[in-house]
Amino acid sequence: MKSRSCPRSAAAELPCDVRLLVESFDPAEEIGLFAASHRGAGGIVSFIGQVRGDDSVEALELRHYDPLTLPAMRGLADEASARWSLEGLLIIHRSGIMYPGEPIVLVAAASRHRRDAFAASDYAMDHLKSQSWFWKREKVGGLWRWIEPRAADFQDIARWG
Repeated sequence: MKSRSCPRSAAAELPCDVRLLVESFDPAEEIGLFAASHRGAGGIVSFIGQVRGDDSVEALELRHYDPLTLPAMRGLADEASARWSLEGLLIIHRSGIMYPGEPIVLVAAASRHRRDAFAASDYAMDHLKSQSWFWKREKVGGLWRWIEPRAADFQDIARWG
């Protein structure tokens, strides 16, 4: 999916790149491209979520409802860009079956000052984690089990009001 504009003000538009993928991606490459396209930013913050590589998790699967998921992710990008002064925002999320060490999600925010980038990235991740449009299950000991959001995930999102 190509970059699109998120609302920022009547005079300027913020480039947002929001993607939902079934194939793996290279977080370092994506962050490098994002940073190169936002040279005017004083701060770039990124978060990479990956499948835990401990001995118990064999695989992770994320399922989603196509007509809802990508539009909701775009709406989240719009909300974050409206709340903070950003130069750019990147949200990449995987679906399908993933294995230990594979990336699940990448959120990166660019801003003139670091605090806006930190806050926007944190806000996006809290919403993806607790109000996501994904059903998640993991394979442990050869058996699949569904995973629900944790109480801490809902506490994290509650702080945003």
